[in-house]
Amino acid sequence: MNIVILSARTGWHTDELCRALADRGHGARVLPYEGLRAHVGGERGAATLTSESAAVLNADAVLARIIPGGSLDQIIYRVDALHWIEERGVPVINSPRAIERAVDKFYTTALLQDAGLPTPETVVCERLADAMEAVRAMLPGGDIILKPIFGSMGHGLVRFSDPDTAFRVLRSLEGIRAVFYLQRAVDHGGRDIRAFIVGGRVIGAIERGAPDGDWRTNVTRGGSATSFKLPAEWERLALRAAEAIGGDYAGVDLLPSRDGSVFVLEVNAIPGWQGLQRATGLDVAGAIVAHLERKVIEATGHRHAVRR
Repeated sequence: MNIVILSARTGWHTDELCRALADRGHGARVLPYEGLRAHVGGERGAATLTSESAAVLNADAVLARIIPGGSLDQIIYRVDALHWIEERGVPVINSPRAIERAVDKFYTTALLQDAGLPTPETVVCERLADAMEAVRAMLPGGDIILKPIFGSMGHGLVRFSDPDTAFRVLRSLEGIRAVFYLQRAVDHGGRDIRAFIVGGRVIGAIERGAPDGDWRTNVTRGGSATSFKLPAEWERLALRAAEAIGGDYAGVDLLPSRDGSVFVLEVNAIPGWQGLQRATGLDVAGAIVAHLERKVIEATGHRHAVRR
């Protein structure tokens, strides 16, 4: 197969995917989203999409990795390009639909709730008055965490336990027309679980621990990672969460509370797996590529059926 990896940059994850593809006899090229050039219409009536002069629509499949930050126009164009690639019959993993659902914390939380999955109490709004009303209602039950609606790796999270601090933080964000995503903090004892799903099965999981002096468990922020055996019920929660966003592969964050309950916190449709691989020894890229092969076989059979 000829595989295109669209990414913000090259690095450990793209190197792992290229290695896994080469191990199975496939060719791969890492191309930047910023280089995407669409050509539609004209005298020849051809439609092309290239990056760095390499044809994207001719690939057997596209692996969509990190979409770089940019203006609203740039982000919409890049995601629309993924939609167009998919609509032209080229499998895209993860699909742009799954990426759109998972990148937006509000949309993810709403879909998890609609799927009947346990999620922490959350209020999302635009007006400062509405945000403060939610703060006053939730604070008696414990701390509140303010999260950017688009964000990852624990960046931009603010935790507060009194309304005066909340007001100062929220008022400063009101000036940049932020959306307020407020979530009741869960007493998780500084630990959470990341389950990694590929092709409808959990291939592995890790328990992450927050570094001293912090409550965030992200490995990229110094959190620890150890291999973890998921209880059967937690595995079912993780699989249902990945299904809710439609991900071919996903990282699902489970938050066990000290009272014995467990919440589905987030679903990442462009997950990293360096900490997971280091802790478990799993060949995560190999599992993703094996699933990609199955997707291409299914898509090729479909295209042949259309031709007949």
